[in-house]
Amino acid sequence: MAGSDVLPYVYRITKYDPANRDEHGTYVGVAEETSDHGPVEEAYLQAVAALAEDAGLGQLAIREPQIAGFAHFGLESAVSGHGLTGIFPPDLTGYHDGATVPLAIGLELVRAMLRDNGAWCRLEVEGAFAVHVGWDQYVYVGTSTPPDSALAHTHALGLFPELIDASPYDAALDEEDGEQRPANDDFWARLHWYVAGGALLEECFVGNASRWHRLTGDTMDAVRARLTPRARLTVWPDLSPDVDTVLSDFPDDGLVEVVWEKENGQITSAITDETQFAELAEQVNGARAATVLSLYADQRHPLFTAVLPDSDGVLRARWRTEPTPIDRRWVILRTLRRGQVCTGTVTEIASFGVTFVDIGGFTAMINIPELSWRPVNHPSDVVAVGQEITAKILDVDMVRERVSLSLKELQEDPMQELVQQVGQIITGRVTKLLPFGAVVRVEDQDDGFEGLVRNSELAEEHVERPEDVVQVGDTLTVKILDVDPTRRRIMLSHTQALAANSAGPGPR
Repeated sequence: MAGSDVLPYVYRITKYDPANRDEHGTYVGVAEETSDHGPVEEAYLQAVAALAEDAGLGQLAIREPQIAGFAHFGLESAVSGHGLTGIFPPDLTGYHDGATVPLAIGLELVRAMLRDNGAWCRLEVEGAFAVHVGWDQYVYVGTSTPPDSALAHTHALGLFPELIDASPYDAALDEEDGEQRPANDDFWARLHWYVAGGALLEECFVGNASRWHRLTGDTMDAVRARLTPRARLTVWPDLSPDVDTVLSDFPDDGLVEVVWEKENGQITSAITDETQFAELAEQVNGARAATVLSLYADQRHPLFTAVLPDSDGVLRARWRTEPTPIDRRWVILRTLRRGQVCTGTVTEIASFGVTFVDIGGFTAMINIPELSWRPVNHPSDVVAVGQEITAKILDVDMVRERVSLSLKELQEDPMQELVQQVGQIITGRVTKLLPFGAVVRVEDQDDGFEGLVRNSELAEEHVERPEDVVQVGDTLTVKILDVDPTRRRIMLSHTQALAANSAGPGPR
């Protein structure tokens, strides 16, 4: 991961003299009653500027931007405050993960964070530089080269830089939280397939701020094109046009987020609890559509979550996404490949004949033709619920999130043995009569292969209907004319078998 965690020189810069700390590192000197936004603040900014310039940098990249509270774009008046007024537009355009800003803007962001004005972010240059602002005006700066001259300047400004192992504000993704799902072409194809009837997309490019979009098959491409780089995306069931029912379903208590679409098409949201339900209901009343989303993790059920990758397809944003059943399936899907052999447990045999198999948290399927090379009337003839099986993966569909398996691909095709018997005379039982011929089982077993004797091969004379010559259950002598394993077809002849028998054995 890029950032100060790989930088060899990390300094904690403070206005506190290390001589005024006890053995535990706690400051015991005189504490100011209020933070100094004058000379001390300017000293911090000059120190950061000197360190950046010493590293030869004129620009910094914003990472994981946040604001305090919640901003609602598109409906309400201009967002003010958050320490960003005058730095970014009211809709916070340009304040997103990965956005590159001039050093002067970066310093203004440092100023906003020093004042604890409701905005926070990391400022970094991959592999070269990082600035993190902590509580009580502690600033952490990491560089890839020794900043000797800049450190001397920092001392001269009255600040105290200390070399430490790492910034406590280094970014880290907790591996226990699972993997992030990139909003790549597979994600959008899946979304196209799923949301033909509509869905609600939550775009979060700043912590604590969301922009909302309604998705349909016709609008999805346009919405995708205007999303902010590296945004975290959450897809919810679509807004309901039955606004009265939505309002009547407010919970008795607890925090919820209400999202609604005004008659003019603008979408906004509000975080509220039971003390404000009545007031909010008045605002929502008359909306075109609305929904209520719980803010409690065990009651939130998004359909999809993902993070926008960069234009080169690499996922560099560090946002965490809410885990969903689809995300967990997607993590497994990414490990599966066509032709791979896997093991699993049969979980269900559907009434329509498909066998479902759990292959480690993902449910794959086996269609009847893939259960065996031999004829199968019902999957229960081959497998049973609870049975452990080994199968070959035939296909992995990342869009529809389907995996098809085959048992027979790991078995020898017994029909290949019949290829060696072409020309031989055998006897078999008639199992079925068709308008154009009789079906004869050519192996003495219940699931034995069956071949076709066409009407023209049943008798020398013309045969209109096979039942005029044979009946189901009759034993019939036939000659194997052809075996085609690819088309699963065996052709037989009764007349040629009779002719061969009447001719007797040939000359030796």
